[in-house]
Amino acid sequence: MKSNNQINIPEAKDAMDKFKMQAASEVGVNLTNGYNGHLTSREAGSVGGQMVKKMVEAYEQGLQ
Repeated sequence: MKSNNQINIPEAKDAMDKFKMQAASEVGVNLTNGYNGHLTSREAGSVGGQMVKKMVEAYEQGLQ
């Protein structure tokens, strides 16, 4: 099965990287630019979870 782990809009890459770094900072995970293979599954999951939480909050704000 082919992975589809690419950003569809290349111009959004910098914004997504900034968003990821902000989410990591909020949950106390030390991310570096580039490869972060040293992270535990828990740390990586908490960053992804924080990003999803922020996206849901933004969507809900847009509905009001």
